[in-house]
Amino acid sequence: AVWARLSALIGSSDGKRFRNAAQEMTLDVLLQHANAHLHDLARRYRLDRIPGTLGLQVVDRDMGDEVRSVHSLSGGESFLVSLALALGLASLSSQRLKVESLFIDEGFGSLDADTLRVAMDALDILQGQGRKVGVISHVAEMTERIPVQIRVSRQAAGKSRVTVTRA
Repeated sequence: AVWARLSALIGSSDGKRFRNAAQEMTLDVLLQHANAHLHDLARRYRLDRIPGTLGLQVVDRDMGDEVRSVHSLSGGESFLVSLALALGLASLSSQRLKVESLFIDEGFGSLDADTLRVAMDALDILQGQGRKVGVISHVAEMTERIPVQIRVSRQAAGKSRVTVTRA
């Protein structure tokens, strides 16, 4: 009877039910961290786990808490949600180990001027908290906000030139 109750709670010997429950709990904690960052990036949205799965959905606060697929987000909205998830993952992992660096590769080109400002403000806050933020981008407007820049220029014969500038 004890084993039957234990099996009902955590599953069979293959561990699938227990593994799924642990993954769902971990995802829920990640979403708490991500939503805290998303609140600063795009207050309109909140991320939720699709009940009974590991899938994600978006709650659109501006549309009366309408539940939407993450696939319905625009390019800029998807970037902000992805950034919130990355920041949430860094927050989640920093409970056990210190995550001091974050690198973001592209995505900024899909943002309008206001959303770009919001994203850059969030990165400035992270930098102010002592984290090093590396941004890989071709967006010219960002150069005004980034004090230390590493530029890679293509040269002849397959070589590159690296220059470091400080504002």
